[in-house]
Amino acid sequence: MKTTDAEALKALVKEKYTEVALQSKGENETSCCGVGGSCGTDYTIFSENYDQLKGYHADADLGLGCGLPTEFAQIKVGDTVVDLGSGAGNDCFIARAMVGETGKVIGVDMTEAMIAKAKLNAEKLGFKNVDFRLGDIEDLPMAANKADVVVSNCVMNLVPDKDKAFKEVYRVLKPGGHFSISDVVLKGALPEGIVKEAEMYAGCVSGALEMKDYLDRIAAIGFKNISIQKEKSIVIPDAILLNYLSVEELAQYKASAHGIYSITVYADKPNSTCCTPGTGCC
Repeated sequence: MKTTDAEALKALVKEKYTEVALQSKGENETSCCGVGGSCGTDYTIFSENYDQLKGYHADADLGLGCGLPTEFAQIKVGDTVVDLGSGAGNDCFIARAMVGETGKVIGVDMTEAMIAKAKLNAEKLGFKNVDFRLGDIEDLPMAANKADVVVSNCVMNLVPDKDKAFKEVYRVLKPGGHFSISDVVLKGALPEGIVKEAEMYAGCVSGALEMKDYLDRIAAIGFKNISIQKEKSIVIPDAILLNYLSVEELAQYKASAHGIYSITVYADKPNSTCCTPGTGCC
């Protein structure tokens, strides 16, 4: 991907998620993964139900996730947890309930409006050990070897340089730390009409990798014990897909073995002092 293409995609995502930050959860859930035109009143396609989890605060839930990474992240009291693409703070506040008063949660988001909303939510709740930072997932605003756990919810697929983003996850994790990341992946290729449509990129679909490629990239960076903690098929209604495909293309797509999936992936950073694989220092 050319640098100019990557910058354009980041600008698109930032623009769309600025809009999302100013919408209600109901508006986000009835649009394509939170952005774009209305998809109908009953199309909550990706998001999961958080309201039974300890630490849940409705004001921080914009209905944007595609999984429940904190539920699987094996977070312990006293941990330092980093949430990538933290939005209004939903997963951060769930994580805070797990780390307790002795732990720390750091949320990183590249959208100023999201950071402002998250900080306001934390202030209203009186949380002193949750820190929200404006920053790029490809260049995280924190030092190396600081996090016990990294979580992320339906964000990595929006990052143009996923290899660089996962290298950053590796860098900030402590040796022996781990991540639990929910994301959108593909089995087979998406139709060309969807891939080319920018709205669907910002809507969590066209930026997704094929599942094997996604997992192979994680392994190549040096993560170990990679496993899929949860997998769910995502069914996008015909009314949405027909915005990007002809009737004939839609029929061909539905007849194929290809599909869109939400997965939650777990992986460990090896418990050693060796630096990031591939840098020549080990």
